[in-house]
Amino acid sequence: MKKLLVSPAPHIHGPQTTKSLMRDVIIALVPSLLVSIYFFGFSAIKLALVGVVTCVAVEYVIQRYLIKCTVTIGDYSAAVTGLLLALNLPPNSPWWLMLIGSIVAIGVAKLTFGGLGQNLFNPALVGRVFLLVSFPVLMTDWTIPASWFREGIDASSGATALSIVKEGLAQGLSLEQIFQTHNFSYMQMLFSKIGGSVGEVSALALLIGFAYLLYRRVISVHIPLSIIITVALFTGIFWVVNPEQYTDPLFNILSGGILLGSIFMATDYVTSPMSKKGMILYGVGIGIITVLIRYFGSYPEGISFAILIMNAFVPLINKFMKPAYFGKEVKNG
Repeated sequence: MKKLLVSPAPHIHGPQTTKSLMRDVIIALVPSLLVSIYFFGFSAIKLALVGVVTCVAVEYVIQRYLIKCTVTIGDYSAAVTGLLLALNLPPNSPWWLMLIGSIVAIGVAKLTFGGLGQNLFNPALVGRVFLLVSFPVLMTDWTIPASWFREGIDASSGATALSIVKEGLAQGLSLEQIFQTHNFSYMQMLFSKIGGSVGEVSALALLIGFAYLLYRRVISVHIPLSIIITVALFTGIFWVVNPEQYTDPLFNILSGGILLGSIFMATDYVTSPMSKKGMILYGVGIGIITVLIRYFGSYPEGISFAILIMNAFVPLINKFMKPAYFGKEVKNG
C-alpha cells in the first residue's frame, strides 16, 4: 500500500531539483578548483578527492546501516560538502585531516539533525571550524606545496595577508610598513593570491562562479552583496578614523574567505533565511561579526565563525521575517 503524502499548498513543480542545484554549485566551483590545481598541484586534487569520496561514503554508511533510511548520496549534496570543505583547508593539509573534517561535517553537522533540509548549521563550515579548534597548527600552516605548473615554490611560505597584517600590527608596525615589506598588490589578490586556503587562491575565479550561480538562478544577490557591502562600510569607517591601524575595504573584501564564504557558504538554502529582508539582515550580521573578529578577535579571519553564528539565528529571522504568502498581493512602497 502506497503512503498518502500530505503537504501544504501551493503545489507547484519547477525544473529545479536538489540534484540540479547541487550540480550547478559544483560547476560554479570548478574555476576555483582549477586555479588551485595550477598553484598547488596534486595537493589540491588530493584534498578534493578525499573530501568528496569521504563525505559520500560517510553519508551512505550512516544512512544505509545506522539510521536505515533512504540513501540520498545521489542528490550530490554530500559531494558539494566535501568539495567546499576541501577548498576551505590549507593547501598542504594531510589527507587524514580532510578525512576527519568530512566525518564531522556529514556525520555530526548534517545527519545528526536528520539530513539535508534539516541541519541547522552549514556542514562544511562545522567541519572546518572543528578542525581549526582541534588542529590549530595544521590549520594555520600556509606552506605552499609543489605545483606541476609553477617551479621553485616548493615548501615556501604562503602566509595569508590577513595573518601577516595582524602579526605586523601586534609588533608595532604601521600598515604602510607592512604593505611595503610584503609588496601586497590588489591585482595579485584578484588574480593569484597564493596565501590562504585552497579555494581562496583567486578572487576572480570565485566571481566567475558567482556569476554562473546568478545566471542559473541558484542563488540571489541579497546575501552575498549584503555581506560584502557591510564589510566594506564597516571597515571603511575604521579605515577613515585610523588608516595606520585598520585595513581598507578593498583589502578586506579581496583577502581571506569573504568571497568564498559569502557566495558558496552563506547562501546555503537550508541554513539561510527564506525572505529577502531576512537574507539582508542575515548578511549584515555576518559582515559585522566578521569585521569584529578580524579587528578585535584572536583569529585573523572571521567569516566561518560569523556564518555559523548567524546560522543559529536563522529560525528566529524566519519567524519574524516571513516571505509573502503565495497569491497575496504585495504593495509597492
